Amino acid sequence: MVKVSIGVPVYNANEYLRECLDSILSQKLQDFEVLLVDDGSTDGSYNICYEFAQKSDKIRYYHQNHKGIDDTRNLILREADGDFITWIEATDSVEPGYLQHLVDIQAKSNADIVISGFK
Repeated sequence: MVKVSIGVPVYNANEYLRECLDSILSQKLQDFEVLLVDDGSTDGSYNICYEFAQKSDKIRYYHQNHKGIDDTRNLILREADGDFITWIEATDSVEPGYLQHLVDIQAKSNADIVISGFK
């Protein structure tokens, strides 16, 4: 089991997706998995998802016909193996210390939910 599952719902995020996934794979804390779900994108996001899933065994890639964000997030929740889950939008990127920051806060406070302004 991994420490953190990262859910990345994808829908027509071709323009930003590479930067997002590169930022995730560059995390200082490496005890994570990425659940990447393409929700029927029509802009070529599929190709980027597939490429990154082939490059990294940390990424589990799922493709589905367009079902909407609720079904996409529920699929991620069902498939996640981590002790914790975090969400990163496909149009966002995170700093290299993002996951470590969240895990450190949780460890210090024993919180069930951690919210942070750390990017």
